This record gives sequence, C-alpha cells and structure tokens, in this order.
Amino acid sequence: MRRSLLAAFTALSLLSACAPAAAPRGPAVAFDAAFSPEGATWLDNGQACVARAPSYRPVCPQLPGRAVAVAWQGGDAWAALPGAGLLVTLDRAARSVPVGRVVTLSSTRAYREDGSAVTYAGQPAGGVSGAPTAALTGGDGEDYVLLAGTLRRVADGLIVETAPGPLLEVTPTGVRSANLPSVTTAAGTYRLTGTALQRLDASGRVLASVPHGPGRVGVVGADIVTVAPSGLVRVFGVDLTPLSR
Repeated sequence: MRRSLLAAFTALSLLSACAPAAAPRGPAVAFDAAFSPEGATWLDNGQACVARAPSYRPVCPQLPGRAVAVAWQGGDAWAALPGAGLLVTLDRAARSVPVGRVVTLSSTRAYREDGSAVTYAGQPAGGVSGAPTAALTGGDGEDYVLLAGTLRRVADGLIVETAPGPLLEVTPTGVRSANLPSVTTAAGTYRLTGTALQRLDASGRVLASVPHGPGRVGVVGADIVTVAPSGLVRVFGVDLTPLSR
C-alpha cells in the first residue's frame, strides 16, 4: 500500500469516527470505465484499475477502501473512495486528495452524495441539488449528471432529457444518455450489445460486428478500446479489425 494513501486514510479515519453516519445510498455501480488519449481506467466491484496505451498493461493498485467511480483528469486516472473520503491516483505519482464522500466523477470535478462538488485539487466547484448517480464532461466542456430521473447540465440546471437511459455518452455538443455502452466517432457509432461489438453508421445501420461479451467501449487515440468486467482490454481499428498490443 502506498504510504501517502495510507497516511491520508488514517487521518480521515480519525475524523470520521467523530462524524455522524452518512445517509445510505443506493447500490454502488459494480462495473464502469472511462477512456482518454492516455488509455482506459475501470471499476470492477470496488477495485479500480488503469491500462495505459500503447501496452494496455493493467495496473490494479491496493487502495485504502472500495472505489465507486473512476475518471481521467490531467493525464491521471483517478478513483473515488467515499469510505475513506479520498480521491486517489491509480498509477504514476501517488496523490490523494481529501474530498469527503464522493460518489461520481467527471473529468473536471468530483460530486459528493449531496450533489456538492470539488475539483481534483479539492477546491469547491459548482454542483447540483440532490444526489447524482452519474456524471460526464461533454464535448462542449460542460458537466452533465443523471439526477432524479433526468439528464441535466450542471452549469445552469437545464434538463436535457426527461427519461434518460442508465449510461452517458459524450457528443460534440454535450452529453446524451444511452441504454447500451457506446461511443460515437467520425467513423461511426460503436456499441456493445452484450454479445457483439458493432459499428453503426449515422442511420443506425450495422456496418461491422465482432463477437464480444458485456463491457464498456471508448476511444483511445485512433483506437476503439473495450474493457470487460474480467479486466480484459481489447483494441480494435475503426473497421473493428483486432489490433495487437
């Protein structure tokens, strides 16, 4: 266990012993992933991992608590540990930031279970009123959250969707919800159905398909990258040709 994380965890444990218990939340997300030009990071039943391009070698550090969210910020992969009240990096230089009970992350800030938010430096940031269940920074640079059965833009509270799906996807102008893990690029939309990874055109027509189990899909540089709950990372070209690693 890295010393900086252990020291921060010990200090926060002493503080939390005197604090009232937090209100219970719904079940934590069992599996999720985030992608950036640096690689992929994912969460699997409380364990956070990162795999950087081009080797995509998984690194799954021992952390002082269960992770509930992961995200990329400033070239670093971060995890939220609400039990320890920390944000922590997953590789490279070890960093830990005391932030309280953070439950979801975007690439710009961390959201606590009451909707208040902080930056990755631990400074106050604009949040929402209520408990967000997911957050994502859109193609317009704004944050969006799933909150109280709606998809909302954080900056002004604008309701973008009134009956959103359970997943979020970046678009050039913001964020939209989805029922299946997907990502849209100039070459088409890539979607995981649970049994296949598909490439679709703008009309929704399937252009290519390869067998693939459940997971998450994203873009890393010029590659289409998937992560399975087992931690298997697969890399494809835009035409779904498997690429060696």
